[in-house]
Amino acid sequence: MKRVCVFCGSSSGASPLFEQDARFLGQALAAADIELVYGGASVGLMGAVANACLKAGGRVIGILPKALEAKEIAHKELTRLHIVDSMHERKAMMADMSDGFIALPGGLGTIEELFEIWTWGQLGYHGKPFAIYNTLAYYDQLLRFLDHAVEAQLVKAVHREMLIVATDATSLLERMNGYSPPSVAKWTDRVLVP
Repeated sequence: MKRVCVFCGSSSGASPLFEQDARFLGQALAAADIELVYGGASVGLMGAVANACLKAGGRVIGILPKALEAKEIAHKELTRLHIVDSMHERKAMMADMSDGFIALPGGLGTIEELFEIWTWGQLGYHGKPFAIYNTLAYYDQLLRFLDHAVEAQLVKAVHREMLIVATDATSLLERMNGYSPPSVAKWTDRVLVP
């Protein structure tokens, strides 16, 4: 992987450990010579991961919609900052530029970005790894729900298993480097007989 996109909150959250792990991830990306792609803000977990990567000698690309430029406070010290017209353009650019995706703790936007990338992977639009950095078991209840969705036979187990989950940056990146997408026929691939 040459570039990894990190989805995360523009808030720092309730625990300082969220920000600590964001910094660990930024440092690990720089150490592995992996360029960081992220939402372009200077605040919250977004700012923490970017600042740590830059401080460790890494390269950081930010992608920020015009409408959020003031609200999320654009980071002015990045390797590159792209100001785009919409969230759709932001997400498309992140997806195109990145070789993998990691979700740190975050709110609705982070969760939506993760699920969109996951859906695209499930549909075969890409074969890139995607992962959760599960600081303080932040995503545990979501993971239990996903297991419930498998039990309810609305999510295939093979698609649930596509999601990499780890609690430290080094093993997360190692597992992402070893990722191989599953080859599964979709129910929509069946030939319908009249």
